[in-house]
Formats: sequence, C-alpha cells, structure tokens
Amino acid sequence: MAIPYPHFIATEKAAMDAGLLLPSSSRSPSVIFTQDDLKKIAAYKAVEYVESGMVLGLGTGSTAKHAVNRIGELLRQGKLKDIVGIPTSKITHEQALSLGIPLSDLDSHPVVDLAIDGADEVDPFLNLVKGRGGSLLREKMVESACKKFIVIVDESKLVNYVGGSGLAMPVEVIRFCWKFTAERLRKLFEEAGCVAKLRTFGEKEEPYVTDNGNFIVDLYFKRSIGDLKVASDAILQLAGVVEHGMFLNMATTVIVAGELGLTVKNK
Repeated sequence: MAIPYPHFIATEKAAMDAGLLLPSSSRSPSVIFTQDDLKKIAAYKAVEYVESGMVLGLGTGSTAKHAVNRIGELLRQGKLKDIVGIPTSKITHEQALSLGIPLSDLDSHPVVDLAIDGADEVDPFLNLVKGRGGSLLREKMVESACKKFIVIVDESKLVNYVGGSGLAMPVEVIRFCWKFTAERLRKLFEEAGCVAKLRTFGEKEEPYVTDNGNFIVDLYFKRSIGDLKVASDAILQLAGVVEHGMFLNMATTVIVAGELGLTVKNK
C-alpha cells in the first residue's frame, strides 16, 4: 500500500507531527526529504500504533531513536499514559530515562505489547537483518517477546534476499577463541562467498564490545545463503556463538518511508 505524501492525510499527519511538513495551505508544491527525514516520518507513523497502558519494546539505532523521542513527547503532553518501556540497549536506556519514560525489563514484564525498531535489511517476506548497531541480542530477546513488532525503515533497506545489500550480517560471539569461531562461520557459507571479519572501531581498530561483553563477527555474502531457517540453525549450533542478526518471521508490520510516500506491509 503506497501512500504519496501530498495526498494521504495519515502520512501528512506523521510528517507534520515530525515538524517536516507545513499544512497544505502554507507549503510549497514540492517537498524534498533527507534520509533522516524519511526515518523520522516512518517512526512517527509507527508511534500512532502505541496506546496508553502498553508495555513497549524500545528499539535502538538511528531510526528507532525518533520513535523513542516521540513516545517521550506524547507522555509529556499527556497524550499517552501508563507506558512501560523495555530498552534494547544501554544507549536506548539512557535516552528513555532522559525523556522520563518509565522503564522495566523482561523479568518483570515477560510479555511485551508492542515493539518499534529499525532494521538494516528487509527482504520481500519481511525477514530482517539487524544488529549493525551492535544490539542484536537484546533486540531479539525483547522483540521475540512481543505481541506486535513494527519495523521502521527507509527504502534503502529493502533487499531481494537477506545479505543482498552486501553489508554486514552480524553474529555475536564470545571472546574466547573468536578467530576459531569466525573461521567456522565463514566455512558454513563458503558457497555464498562469505567473508568473516571481527568488528572493530577507532583508529587503533580495537574490537567492538557489545553491551553483553561479547565480540561481533560480521559476515559478508556475495550470493544468497539459501534457506534462512537452515542457515539460522547452523549458526546457532556452533559453540561460541551467542546470537545472529537474522530476525526471521518476527516482524508483524514494516513501515517503509520513500520519496513517493509510506508503504505499510503487514505479515
């Protein structure tokens, strides 16, 4: 379902709420949105699904942060009440606290009403790659406990198959003998032209450490890895692997923001 910005009131509402669009009577005919603008519009549209009294999974990343900001804004305005947030990273935890969003965890709230998060890739069947921001384990724990999981992306994240962007599919691994684990991961997908690299950061290329104290091995594919359930099981059977960034059959709704409008895809 494509929703052109100039003609669909619900999309206009999201864009105006985000401060990116003036009322139709006072704006120019053509409006150009940046990639971050598109992310913000998608995020604000997703927050329209939030209701007072919900337990919410709060996502992590450049798109999800807009949704968290919006939830905090609606709480301050009194338009949302009795919200409980479960953050998927330390960064989101700090952001939510700064906005006055009440927080809890899965121990206290094992069933989550709704989660809103971004994704790094979305395939035609709404399978996702997530975790390029490093929070895949906590994201998967929270979002697998949700009744509804809304994913918000811009159109650059749409791919023909998982790994199709040529960018990383992350795997969180324990530090012990990570090179051994990385090589076993590479061999699993040798036919797909897999390259496995330890994620690093900074000029000194220090290993990136997750919120859980683990490393991340990023897998890069030249071709499709085939049956995703088989691939998932094979990865998780390797000792030393904590979790991978394929989120299979988890998204219930995907909201895609593009230059021509919003597309809402439901499972």
